[in-house]
Amino acid sequence: MHDFLTVGAAAPLQAAGAQALRLLPAYYERLAAAYRERCDFALEFLERSGFRCYRPAGAYYIMTEISNFKFVDDLECARFLVEKAGVAVVPGSSFYQNPADGARQVRFAFCKRRETLEAAAERLARLPELAAANAH
Repeated sequence: MHDFLTVGAAAPLQAAGAQALRLLPAYYERLAAAYRERCDFALEFLERSGFRCYRPAGAYYIMTEISNFKFVDDLECARFLVEKAGVAVVPGSSFYQNPADGARQVRFAFCKRRETLEAAAERLARLPELAAANAH
Protein backbone atom coordinates (compact mmCIF):
# COMPACT_ATOMS: atom_id res chain seq x y z
CA MET A 1 0.00 0.00 0.00
CA HIS A 2 2.79 2.42 0.94
CA ASP A 3 4.52 1.87 -2.39
CA PHE A 4 1.37 2.66 -4.39
CA LEU A 5 0.67 5.83 -2.40
CA THR A 6 4.16 7.31 -2.30
CA VAL A 7 6.17 6.01 -5.25
CA GLY A 8 3.84 5.73 -8.25
CA ALA A 9 1.72 8.72 -9.21
CA ALA A 10 -1.82 7.90 -10.24
CA ALA A 11 -2.28 7.51 -14.01
CA PRO A 12 -4.73 10.46 -14.31
CA LEU A 13 -2.22 12.73 -12.58
CA GLN A 14 0.51 11.62 -14.96
CA ALA A 15 -1.72 12.38 -17.96
CA ALA A 16 -2.61 15.80 -16.52
CA GLY A 17 1.07 16.57 -15.92
CA ALA A 18 1.96 15.60 -19.48
CA GLN A 19 -0.82 17.84 -20.81
CA ALA A 20 0.35 20.74 -18.62
CA LEU A 21 3.84 20.45 -20.07
CA ARG A 22 2.38 20.97 -23.56
CA LEU A 23 0.73 24.29 -22.71
CA LEU A 24 2.28 27.41 -24.18
CA PRO A 25 4.28 29.75 -21.92
CA ALA A 26 1.62 32.44 -22.43
CA TYR A 27 -0.84 30.32 -20.42
CA TYR A 28 1.48 30.30 -17.41
CA GLU A 29 2.25 34.00 -17.82
CA ARG A 30 -1.49 34.81 -17.71
CA LEU A 31 -1.98 32.48 -14.75
CA ALA A 32 0.88 34.09 -12.82
CA ALA A 33 -0.45 37.59 -13.57
CA ALA A 34 -3.94 36.62 -12.39
CA TYR A 35 -2.54 35.22 -9.15
CA ARG A 36 -0.41 38.34 -8.60
CA GLU A 37 -3.50 40.52 -9.00
CA ARG A 38 -5.54 38.40 -6.56
CA CYS A 39 -2.65 38.33 -4.12
CA ASP A 40 -2.27 42.12 -4.20
CA PHE A 41 -6.02 42.56 -3.72
CA ALA A 42 -6.09 40.10 -0.80
CA LEU A 43 -3.05 41.67 0.86
CA GLU A 44 -4.73 45.07 0.61
CA PHE A 45 -8.05 44.07 2.21
CA LEU A 46 -6.43 41.84 4.83
CA GLU A 47 -4.13 44.63 5.99
CA ARG A 48 -7.02 47.09 5.95
CA SER A 49 -8.95 44.66 8.17
CA GLY A 50 -6.16 44.63 10.77
CA PHE A 51 -4.01 41.64 9.83
CA ARG A 52 -0.24 41.87 9.47
CA CYS A 53 0.51 39.95 6.28
CA TYR A 54 3.51 38.05 4.98
CA ARG A 55 3.74 38.41 1.18
CA PRO A 56 3.94 34.92 -0.32
CA ALA A 57 6.94 34.12 -2.50
CA GLY A 58 5.14 31.60 -4.69
CA ALA A 59 2.12 30.07 -2.98
CA TYR A 60 -1.51 31.13 -3.26
CA TYR A 61 -1.81 31.48 0.49
CA ILE A 62 -1.16 34.45 2.74
CA MET A 63 0.02 33.90 6.30
CA THR A 64 -1.11 36.65 8.65
CA GLU A 65 -0.45 37.73 12.21
CA ILE A 66 -3.53 38.12 14.41
CA SER A 67 -1.78 40.08 17.16
CA ASN A 68 -3.84 43.23 16.46
CA PHE A 69 -6.89 41.35 17.74
CA LYS A 70 -7.65 40.10 21.24
CA PHE A 71 -8.12 36.44 20.31
CA VAL A 72 -6.66 33.91 22.74
CA ASP A 73 -5.06 32.03 19.85
CA ASP A 74 -5.37 31.06 16.18
CA LEU A 75 -8.06 28.47 16.89
CA GLU A 76 -10.31 31.01 18.54
CA CYS A 77 -9.67 33.42 15.67
CA ALA A 78 -10.46 30.79 13.01
CA ARG A 79 -13.67 29.79 14.76
CA PHE A 80 -14.69 33.44 15.17
CA LEU A 81 -14.02 34.26 11.51
CA VAL A 82 -16.22 31.40 10.31
CA GLU A 83 -19.04 32.02 12.77
CA LYS A 84 -19.15 35.82 12.84
CA ALA A 85 -17.65 36.94 9.52
CA GLY A 86 -18.35 33.96 7.27
CA VAL A 87 -14.72 33.64 6.19
CA ALA A 88 -12.78 30.39 6.60
CA VAL A 89 -9.06 30.32 7.40
CA VAL A 90 -6.57 27.67 8.49
CA PRO A 91 -5.09 28.10 11.99
CA GLY A 92 -1.39 28.85 11.84
CA SER A 93 -0.53 26.33 14.54
CA SER A 94 -1.25 23.49 12.11
CA PHE A 95 1.89 24.40 10.14
CA TYR A 96 4.42 24.17 12.97
CA GLN A 97 6.08 21.26 14.71
CA ASN A 98 5.51 23.23 17.92
CA PRO A 99 1.92 24.52 17.52
CA ALA A 100 2.59 27.39 19.91
CA ASP A 101 4.91 28.91 17.28
CA GLY A 102 1.93 29.50 14.97
CA ALA A 103 -0.68 30.34 17.60
CA ARG A 104 -0.75 34.02 16.53
CA GLN A 105 -1.20 33.32 12.81
CA VAL A 106 -3.93 32.28 10.38
CA ARG A 107 -3.65 31.44 6.69
CA PHE A 108 -5.91 32.78 3.94
CA ALA A 109 -6.14 31.34 0.40
CA PHE A 110 -6.51 33.74 -2.54
CA CYS A 111 -6.86 31.13 -5.30
CA LYS A 112 -10.54 32.04 -5.56
CA ARG A 113 -12.79 33.80 -8.04
CA ARG A 114 -12.61 37.60 -7.81
CA GLU A 115 -16.24 37.69 -6.60
CA THR A 116 -15.37 35.38 -3.72
CA LEU A 117 -12.44 37.58 -2.71
CA GLU A 118 -14.62 40.69 -2.93
CA ALA A 119 -17.20 39.04 -0.65
CA ALA A 120 -14.45 38.18 1.84
CA ALA A 121 -13.20 41.78 1.69
CA GLU A 122 -16.70 43.06 2.49
CA ARG A 123 -17.12 40.65 5.38
CA LEU A 124 -13.68 41.35 6.83
CA ALA A 125 -14.20 45.12 6.60
CA ARG A 126 -16.40 44.70 9.69
CA LEU A 127 -13.81 42.60 11.53
CA PRO A 128 -12.32 45.31 13.75
CA GLU A 129 -15.76 46.16 15.21
CA LEU A 130 -16.81 42.48 15.45
CA ALA A 131 -13.57 41.52 17.18
CA ALA A 132 -13.75 44.49 19.59
CA ALA A 133 -17.25 43.40 20.62
CA ASN A 134 -15.91 39.89 21.23
CA ALA A 135 -12.83 40.97 23.27
CA HIS A 136 -12.41 39.12 26.54
